[in-house]
Amino acid sequence: MPAESKAQQKAAGMALAAKRKEIKVGELQGAAKDMYESMTAKELEDFAATSHDHLPEHKD
Repeated sequence: MPAESKAQQKAAGMALAAKRKEIKVGELQGAAKDMYESMTAKELEDFAATSHDHLPEHKD
């Protein structure tokens, strides 16, 4: 499932980085923290890999 906004894609990227131990989980906030706790690494990869060329900044 692709990300629906740039903010969602960015949050998924942060959560994925935490899953990969590239950043500390304590650095996550808001949606990124929720995504880290509720999604698998594969799901986060799908969200983070979405092309953001035609995405809105935030989902309505």
